Amino acid sequence: MQIIKSLSKLLFFICPVFATAQSTYLNQGTKDIHFVDRMEIKQQTNTDLNFSTVRPFSRKFIVRQAEFIDSARLGYTDSLSGRDKYKEWNNQDLSAIDEYNLHSFLMNNSEWVSTPREDFMSKKPLLKSLYKTKTNLLEVNSKDFFLAVNPVIQFQEGKENNNSESMFVNSRGVVVRGMIAHKIGFSTFLTDNQERGPKFFQQQVSKFGAVPGVGFYKPFKKTGYDYFDARGYFTFGVTKYIDVQFGYDKNFIGNGYRSLFLSDWGNSYLFLKLNTKIWKFNYQNLFMELMPQFKKAGDTLLDRKYAAMHHLSMNVTKWLNIGLFEGVIFGRKNRFDFQYLNPIIFYRSVEGNVGSPDNALVGLDFKGNVAHRVQFYGQFLLDEFILEKIKNDPTNWVNKWGVQLGAKYVDAFGINNLDLQFETNRVRPFTYSHGDTIANYTHYDQPLAHPLGANFQEFIGIINYQPKPRWYIYAKAIYYFQGLDSAGKNFGSNPFEDYRSRTMETGFKIGGGTKATCLNGFVQVSYEWKENLFFDVSMQYRNYKIANVATQTNSTLISAGVRLNMFKRDYDF
Repeated sequence: MQIIKSLSKLLFFICPVFATAQSTYLNQGTKDIHFVDRMEIKQQTNTDLNFSTVRPFSRKFIVRQAEFIDSARLGYTDSLSGRDKYKEWNNQDLSAIDEYNLHSFLMNNSEWVSTPREDFMSKKPLLKSLYKTKTNLLEVNSKDFFLAVNPVIQFQEGKENNNSESMFVNSRGVVVRGMIAHKIGFSTFLTDNQERGPKFFQQQVSKFGAVPGVGFYKPFKKTGYDYFDARGYFTFGVTKYIDVQFGYDKNFIGNGYRSLFLSDWGNSYLFLKLNTKIWKFNYQNLFMELMPQFKKAGDTLLDRKYAAMHHLSMNVTKWLNIGLFEGVIFGRKNRFDFQYLNPIIFYRSVEGNVGSPDNALVGLDFKGNVAHRVQFYGQFLLDEFILEKIKNDPTNWVNKWGVQLGAKYVDAFGINNLDLQFETNRVRPFTYSHGDTIANYTHYDQPLAHPLGANFQEFIGIINYQPKPRWYIYAKAIYYFQGLDSAGKNFGSNPFEDYRSRTMETGFKIGGGTKATCLNGFVQVSYEWKENLFFDVSMQYRNYKIANVATQTNSTLISAGVRLNMFKRDYDF
């Protein structure tokens, strides 16, 4: 990884001379992400928002569009009703919730708001110097320096049926972001966490040796886990069109709840990201330092592996965006391959020229906004391609691919702020796996893309409803079936398994092996008492069973808690 670190240092010392205004990014799980989705779909033809396939979102670009909405109130005629939405957005009884969300979004990203606003200020600051603004515990906003410091808190208590132990998540920390002279941005997120999840969560940790979403952990009270979640990065603009980000965090490529390319479900990682945005194109290069599968024994230095990914998206029309993805996981321990530093080359060509030892994947994605109400999206991932096998032997193990299709429907059935989403994901056996266990598509004992790995079909339904400005109702149902390894035979569901351990060449179907099915339902009601301070009550039901096994896992969870400036912990697998 020395070459990436050296390259980042070179960029840091040379490029700020030419640096342009630079932004930090929205934090994972913030309520603003759903608001951005609504903005994009309702505006339909906005070219900046149509580049939202790569996440996290830049505060600078999103605020620019939010201010446009603030002044124009969308300004379109709804194609379904024929009504003038410009007028309706000025009608208080129809727009109170969206007005609240818009105002909240601008307050939470005030460093990019063009004109300072008095209604962002607190009437009674705490101790005269804290919470001078409604959103930030400590804020400095001067000509050449911006700083926002906030506490991060989450206390959740819950109960699972047939479990004598209580569930809990206790998180305390701090989040900091800032800018220097509008040219260099920086951000850090740090929490100390203790968690005891439901039994199926504990089984997941025991199976893979990793707590989902985080890295190093220690046992806590026998069945709990103690871990830090520390992230941080800095950003700067090389030119008007190229932004650079270097740090330790997560990234997401896609428009759905899941991603078949790169998700933020697993642990953070060190990365260098270059994002080029010009004309109708957005081009992102991502260089990553990852960790291969390991079993930690004492204080030892863990091995490394590396990845390079790029994603090119284009606004084919004002409402349709199409993207191309390519990624490669390097099959060498502790050594970076210099050829993958080329930001505009076809990685599969490089992988072939060095002897084809690595794991290369390609993909296609699309997103179309229709009628100011609906967004259709999807992904197609190709891990292996032999045309003869696809045509003449579709169940051969080398046919490794995945597909995602989904739709979002905002203000569903004419009900304001009722938003629906449906998504399905289908991934063939052995996708993401490799003959070299270092080069599989994983990091820190967790998948890099979909948390289920491979050999599954999944259906997801989501309801987001905001009946009043401070009330949020969130419901989610996930159903999937997956083929597990059977009688010591590898059926391709586990990306950590060497695909050479298979016992046959053909006959692999999705769900093949020992079939497991899962229904996971979740509903949460939240009340936002103060800005970013939520009180949550939730219930979850999960039924998991394996064919020809008499016992099945039924879990019913009820929990309540409070969180400040932090996302809710999910058990969505």
